[in-house]
Amino acid sequence: MLALREHDPERVGDYRLLGRLGEGGMGVVYLARSSRGRMVAVKSIRAELAAVADFRTRFTHEITVAQQVGGDWTAAVLDADPHAERPWGATAYIPGPTLAEVVNQHGPLPERSVRALASGLCGALTDIHAAGLVHRDLKPSNIMITIGGPKVIDFGIVRALDDPTHGGLTSTGLIVGTPGFMAPEQIRGERLTQDGDIFSLGAVLAFAACGHMAFEAPDGQARAIMYRVVNEEPDLAGVPETLLPLVQDCLAKDPSARPSLDALRTREETQYYYLGPWLPAAILARLGQDAAQLLEPEDPHTQVTPDPASAPTPLPPHAAVTEPARPLTAQVTAPNAPEHPASPSQRDGRRRRRKPAWLLAGAAIVAAGVLWGIGYLWSTTW
Repeated sequence: MLALREHDPERVGDYRLLGRLGEGGMGVVYLARSSRGRMVAVKSIRAELAAVADFRTRFTHEITVAQQVGGDWTAAVLDADPHAERPWGATAYIPGPTLAEVVNQHGPLPERSVRALASGLCGALTDIHAAGLVHRDLKPSNIMITIGGPKVIDFGIVRALDDPTHGGLTSTGLIVGTPGFMAPEQIRGERLTQDGDIFSLGAVLAFAACGHMAFEAPDGQARAIMYRVVNEEPDLAGVPETLLPLVQDCLAKDPSARPSLDALRTREETQYYYLGPWLPAAILARLGQDAAQLLEPEDPHTQVTPDPASAPTPLPPHAAVTEPARPLTAQVTAPNAPEHPASPSQRDGRRRRRKPAWLLAGAAIVAAGVLWGIGYLWSTTW
């Protein structure tokens, strides 16, 4: 998470902004906290997009439909205001890295992890398509990695930007989608159907399995990448042979040649029966750290101005008491401050008792992995 910038607002709707999660063609995504303390991701739409004729009407429709998407594999749409000066939408915040970050930092995922990823993404697309939506921008940075499986974010809203039945934004020169993960028909500007998401699924699985994009170009030149998507075969070097048929079928140039979601969910490559964790240990440890850090962000706009008359008498430097970080909603004074510095043995005891939150979370994840491993060995033995 990045710090808020000077021109960023303090609030969007009823949500207090804590920091920036990212920025793209549609706008800025913030980490925020609701009045009830829930952590959410708030996307604030760019002002120039909001000024496009009929955008707010279409945005309202897409948000309404997106709120109907349920299931275990997507981030729920919680709230929105299409009529604000800068329209915005809020979704449940999912702590953890994106698939792009995981692969870039840890390398390609093992085969069992790619199978589990494929299974979860098929479930997410099934829920999205059942609501009448097309994701249109399924890519590694829109897939969050959690202990329970992948979670798809940013679904549905992109259709409000380039729906050809309403004029869209293609006349502004804005390309809605990501080169290398867009289907050929999307690049050609043709009407996009749910088959386009199947192509994106294949590109995502190829990236996860081999660590590089199926369609690449020097220096990541967008036009060269899009040319290869339309005219050339994908580079699938590094994809396990057992997964090649699945990826190749999804990446068919002809939309009608791609398998349906129903067919994909019955294929052997998307069946996931592994009894242990679906991710390698190093990635599980990262997830534990991210979950613990979710408790740490404080409101960057809140300041405490102490009352000099009520300020406690400062302790000598060698007797200072360090308190854990707390929400800055009121001045906190430690009661019964010790009159004498603690002995070395007492200080050592306190240090032993104060375990970092991320260490406890990591230990819990390791313990869970050990238990899963024992269960797996027991099941295979008997």
